[in-house]
Amino acid sequence: MRFPSVALLACFLSIPSLSIAADPAAPADQTPIEAPAEVEKPAAADKSAEKSIVPEASVDMDDIRAFTAVFNLIKQAYVDPVDDKRLMQGAIRGMLGGLDPHSAYLDQAEMSELQEDTSGSYAGLGIEVLQVDGRLRVVSPIDDTPAARAGIKAGDTIVEIDGKAVQGDDLDDAVDKLRGEAGTTIRLRIVHEGANTPIDLTLTREVIRVASVRGTMLEPGYAYLRISQFQVDTGNDLRKAIRRLVEQNKSPLKGAVLDLRSNPGGLLNAAVEVSDTVLDSGLIVTTRGRLEESQLSFRSTPGDMLDGAPLVVLVDNGTASAAEIVAGALKDNHRAVLMGRRTFGKGSVQTVLPLDEEHAVKLTTARYYTPGGISIQAEGITPDIVLADLAVTPRDQQSLPMVSERDLRNHLKGASEGADRATTRISDLSERDYALGEALNVLKGLTLRHAPPANGKDAAKR
Repeated sequence: MRFPSVALLACFLSIPSLSIAADPAAPADQTPIEAPAEVEKPAAADKSAEKSIVPEASVDMDDIRAFTAVFNLIKQAYVDPVDDKRLMQGAIRGMLGGLDPHSAYLDQAEMSELQEDTSGSYAGLGIEVLQVDGRLRVVSPIDDTPAARAGIKAGDTIVEIDGKAVQGDDLDDAVDKLRGEAGTTIRLRIVHEGANTPIDLTLTREVIRVASVRGTMLEPGYAYLRISQFQVDTGNDLRKAIRRLVEQNKSPLKGAVLDLRSNPGGLLNAAVEVSDTVLDSGLIVTTRGRLEESQLSFRSTPGDMLDGAPLVVLVDNGTASAAEIVAGALKDNHRAVLMGRRTFGKGSVQTVLPLDEEHAVKLTTARYYTPGGISIQAEGITPDIVLADLAVTPRDQQSLPMVSERDLRNHLKGASEGADRATTRISDLSERDYALGEALNVLKGLTLRHAPPANGKDAAKR
């Protein structure tokens, strides 16, 4: 998993292939795309179904001459010979790269990698890595994978791959080498955090399944739902997690925290499914672009799996793209309280346009808008409750014990003073995760307001 670029992952739609034609009479009919749809491996272009986009104006001849002149200069004077294909591929990539950070030209390998990222399934070691100060550091191994079984731990540094040193100026290539066909072996030299001597490990790659959803109980009645990325099965996985937690709680949930922090986004349809899971009605998101197929609107369907129980959503600066769609939908529909920090602000939709069997263009084709009609592009979403990026640490020394009435000499005896005193155990949740601890406190407050009073009918009669 390539973390440095993960914050820029887009919401994706797939669309039938389009071709650029200069013939105004080219057929313009095309079946509208199904939306939202997951990223699929591009199929060969179907000429009968293609939609032609006629340029609005002819290219300026001076620009053509400039391009040809630069092309010829490189061919004649560059220090090493360069073939035409390499130059044309570079020109295409440069043309797309100059549009925005998310449009790109994809070859077969890049298309496969994109599909793996959105499906959550790939062949590799089950290891998440991050480029830090020119080194390849381990963020965490995934449970029950070759990396975890080999004893690789968070904070380890990978210094060699198959006998070749990991170079700080070519870490992307090092990351690519970690993946490969299932059943193939790879040799790693790693240094455990805090150690000085490297160790050598030989691992066999396997098909790794990365779950995008995990859920647990924070306290009886209060659930924690974490979505790390929006993949093909994220909506279904969230529904399964909620059912499991309700069964574990043996009663409906009092409330839940949905954690979208450092979620880079992913598939648009997955974001719609997640929003629909906890919304009973209302608009989720709209997209607007120049193509007719980019004019989309998504509404929730009846049925809230949390039955209206209070919901707190945690966001931060790494909450991007599809994760911002969910945050915006829940905020604008007044379904959840957002806590944390302003989100990343990626409010555009990328469409994968197949060119042939091995190449495609990932092109920004639309902006998306929250139910309130707001584009968050480059602005992000401001949470309802802003939290600083803090960490809580315990005191070095214990404070003096608090004195209460029962500790005073000659105090009046209480009716149940003989019973054992209840001790209040301070949870270490805030020490482990300050924002999550604050979210749980707010959730409990919302629950008190949401829950009907005990014996409400009897109380009304009195």
